[in-house]
Amino acid sequence: MSTLAQGWRSGALMRAWAMLVKEFVQLKRDRLTFGTMIFIPVVQLLLFGYAINTTPRNLPTALLVYEDNDLTRSVIAALSNTSYFHMTHVARTEAEMDHWLRSGTVLFGVEIPPGFERSVRRGDRPAVLVVADASDPVAAGTALGALEGVISTALGRDRGIPETVQSVPAFEIRQHRRYNPAAVTSLNIVPGLLGTILTMTMLIFTALSVTREIERGTMESLLAMPIKPLEIMLGKIAPYILIGFIQAALIVVFALVLFEVPIAGSLILLALLSTLFIAANLSIGYTFSTIAENQLQAIQMSFMFFLPNILLSGFMFPFAGMPRWAQWIGEALPLTHYIRITRGIMLKGATMQDLVAETLALAFLMLVAMTIAVRRFRRTLD
Repeated sequence: MSTLAQGWRSGALMRAWAMLVKEFVQLKRDRLTFGTMIFIPVVQLLLFGYAINTTPRNLPTALLVYEDNDLTRSVIAALSNTSYFHMTHVARTEAEMDHWLRSGTVLFGVEIPPGFERSVRRGDRPAVLVVADASDPVAAGTALGALEGVISTALGRDRGIPETVQSVPAFEIRQHRRYNPAAVTSLNIVPGLLGTILTMTMLIFTALSVTREIERGTMESLLAMPIKPLEIMLGKIAPYILIGFIQAALIVVFALVLFEVPIAGSLILLALLSTLFIAANLSIGYTFSTIAENQLQAIQMSFMFFLPNILLSGFMFPFAGMPRWAQWIGEALPLTHYIRITRGIMLKGATMQDLVAETLALAFLMLVAMTIAVRRFRRTLD
């Protein structure tokens, strides 16, 4: 009896060993799956360790100064020394500074009024206006909290202010939080969710389109038809554009009704640019479908693309607080530009003039993805 038991155990171990070897051989052949298993943890470690920063510094700031003197330079230097404000733009008018804030070019605007130094020396306590784009409460809140010591730092640099004036604040810093003054989280998250949900669904839908045809065996009959690769791609993408548009409409309705997210800008402009964003994601998903050999690989590639979209687009973490190399990657992602568009239109009332750069970036990414997809599909035909 013990001999039979030993034989059974030996046979079970050999069968299990055979299955183990078989799985390793299969995993070796499926390099995409193996690469995904290694690549995703490494990417998560690098992004969370180096790219993500919840206390962003050196945030882009526009400066509107009506006079150039020692005191104004001291105020600017004191703001820069907080390490939160990086003077990247100099505005000539209030309208120009407002345009940069609406477009997301800068996160802060600093306005020093005319006659500032004379008012300080006379004891009139003039106000330096710091306007913050509060649509991103995390980035704005941390920087505004650092303004408390700016007055003493500025006056300490300018030795020409009399001690009697320095005994009380010689001027004040007036904060103005625009677009989300109450720092309501839903006003920041929901517009970003619109792009995130569309990215996830549109990628998966189209990433499975070509691989599904191959696995079902219908690709041969499709190739036998007198139809060009571009025509096939447009025919496959068009229905999903309508589906994506319906999804976007539902999300906007829920945002208005459930979360009371305003739409300060044009709803028509939001619909047009949403359609462009949907087409860009569908083109990328279609490219994945021409590269993948089966539906599992298509889903894996979609997930690998979706992960950096979530982390580097500014949806979860402040975009301006990321290192330069992470921002370069983020600029190559459609979601980054679409989040700026949705927050700009819904919260800031941005117009097409304010969103030209983001629109052109989306159109460029869509054309690149379409070109790659058509060329890849042509190779498949050959």
